[in-house]
Amino acid sequence: MASIQQPFPFSAGKATPELDPFLAALASAYAADDAALVRRACGLAAPAYAGHALATGEGLLQHAIGTAAILANMRLDAETLAAAILHALPECVEGALDTVCAEFGPSVAQLVEGVARMGHIQEHGESAEHGADAKGKLAQAQAEGLRQMLLAMVQDIRVVLIKLAERTQTMRSLSQADEALRRSTAAVTRDIFAPLANRLGVWQLKWELEDLACRYLEPATYQQVARLLDERRVDRERYISDVIGRLRHELEQAGIKGEVSGRPKHIYSIVNKMKQKHLDFAEVYDVRALRVLVPEVKDCYTVLGIVHNLWQPISGEFDDYISHPKSNDYRSLHTAVFGPEGKALEVQVRTFDMHQHAEYGVAAHWRYKEGAKADARYDEKIAWLRQVLEWKDTLADSGELMEQFKGELFQDQVYVFTPQGKVIDLPKGATPVDFAYHVHTDLGNRCRGAKLDGHMVPLNTKLENGQRVEILTAKQGGPSRDWLNPGLGFLQSARARAKVRHWFKYQHFEENVAQGRTQLDRELHRLGIVGFNQEKLAQKLGFAKLEEFLAALGRGDVTNRQVVVAIQEEVVPKAPEEAKPLTARKSTAGAIPAGITVEGVGNLLTTMARCCKPAPPDNIVGFITRGRGVTIHRRDCPNILRLSDGRRERLVAADWGGKKGATFAVDIEVEAYDRQGLLRDISDVLVRERVNTTRVNTLSQDNVARMQFTVEIADLEQLSRLLALIHHVPNVIEAKRRK
Repeated sequence: MASIQQPFPFSAGKATPELDPFLAALASAYAADDAALVRRACGLAAPAYAGHALATGEGLLQHAIGTAAILANMRLDAETLAAAILHALPECVEGALDTVCAEFGPSVAQLVEGVARMGHIQEHGESAEHGADAKGKLAQAQAEGLRQMLLAMVQDIRVVLIKLAERTQTMRSLSQADEALRRSTAAVTRDIFAPLANRLGVWQLKWELEDLACRYLEPATYQQVARLLDERRVDRERYISDVIGRLRHELEQAGIKGEVSGRPKHIYSIVNKMKQKHLDFAEVYDVRALRVLVPEVKDCYTVLGIVHNLWQPISGEFDDYISHPKSNDYRSLHTAVFGPEGKALEVQVRTFDMHQHAEYGVAAHWRYKEGAKADARYDEKIAWLRQVLEWKDTLADSGELMEQFKGELFQDQVYVFTPQGKVIDLPKGATPVDFAYHVHTDLGNRCRGAKLDGHMVPLNTKLENGQRVEILTAKQGGPSRDWLNPGLGFLQSARARAKVRHWFKYQHFEENVAQGRTQLDRELHRLGIVGFNQEKLAQKLGFAKLEEFLAALGRGDVTNRQVVVAIQEEVVPKAPEEAKPLTARKSTAGAIPAGITVEGVGNLLTTMARCCKPAPPDNIVGFITRGRGVTIHRRDCPNILRLSDGRRERLVAADWGGKKGATFAVDIEVEAYDRQGLLRDISDVLVRERVNTTRVNTLSQDNVARMQFTVEIADLEQLSRLLALIHHVPNVIEAKRRK
């Protein structure tokens, strides 16, 4: 039977200025040579740290000892403990790294240097109390710390583990700091360090970091849940003791050798579950919980059967993380049952090895003995740390780096194979283009096609677990600007988008302006919009000059969707709440399903003109008819332009009322090289986009098909997306709104 590591005898919960208790515990838990190495580190650090304290008020020596004790509980090697003791030495003593290298060797010196560089992330607290400007400084300081973190990660994963332990010790001593520092430190802990510990699988630290962050960010909720837990502690402990005795007896009867214990529920986990599932405290099933540890995987399922035979399972509360491990390789069986007295009880079942990984993650697999064999599984687990470093070369500023790190690192993943059989993990929803940029920037830039499991697929196909991805490339060239259009779904990962934008950003300014102008003209032409003020559009999107806007559009910094939304907002402003626009009545001639404001006209019948089929954001005008109310036309409608002077007196100003949920009939034209299945493919696009089609007319001549559709759309953004998707149907030459 595998053994569970005993806890390190020294408690770091309340750090002490005395070295003796720590060194005594060290001597009983580590070999003599290892204990001597850490003792020498303490001897070098103690006089250097004298009189120094952190912003939290904790003495520097106390902080270092507490950090080392946390790592000792994780059974990390003596070099890591020594580096934890010495990590602040470069800040206190000039030339300290040379001394550390000479006294302890280059390995310890590299760890100390890596942790020292990561220390910048703590500087955020200085700006947390200075209002709005402080938010920018705070984010900037965090991002700079993350940059240093990435540089440190690639050298030695122990640097990250030291930093997580150091942050845990900081959180333990945070109660004496001022409120601004407590909240800002807790926010960074919750957003960066706790998810990082989770991704590494170091749940022992993840739980504590989350609980402590919750304590300072949501003190009222934290205290309420803690009080409820304390109030029921005696009854709960008695209940758990009785349940443990019953389950142990059943395991013995079945010949299962295992350990059964009560599992403490963490406050943050309870608070989070109550928020996500909108539960009261009494409805949280796993406040009462057991953990069963067994030697082998087959025993896990045997125990599960025993538990379900003893007590009735709760529907929907079973998870098999053994057959389907989490992305950080966490494996366990989770179930919830109605235990004795009908009370909900959570039970976790895992092997001893799984428990080691669940508590310590990659730290449980650390090879600290010289000459140990290479561990391929461990190397796979930390490979993502090295891959993250690639981001720093393509991201221009610290703020963007921070967003990439937070956004990419903590998403759900999809795992696919390269043609060589290497496993690549990507964000859920990733496409072959994301895969290509993940493998290599040049492969992404030259990507022109893809095969999944040997079959050709479109480049915006979403990847699924277990697929083998092969990228087809051109000899030279760059990415397509369409890849930056979010509506087309070519790119999911922020990393790939950054690389595409980076490619376009450094093209010549004049070329970008020309491309942007062409792109804007094509979009306006496709949507049937004429006479639009482009200068005003540029200003609405935050550009002082039209050329700057066109260059940004040309290189992909501004997307077509942003342009369409800006046009929509500019031409169709929201109606004020107190306005009472004229409501359309039903009409066989095409009644308006949304409110339209008509100047100086009472509650008359208002219909849409069939000749030009106006829709937002068209400039519109009303024409007072004889006996048929007001007909709404586009201002550039040929019938309006040909009106005689006498009939122009019947024109009235009209505007869109901005009512939500309305749809408008719009004619679109599609020109394509004719082929079998063309109409079906275009119809599939209309069905997928849930666009109602009221009329279809097709004509094929000289192998060219010309199609006209009347569709009902809600706004300009939907029309733009629909036309873009139709344009990407094979053989389509052009798709535009009919004027």
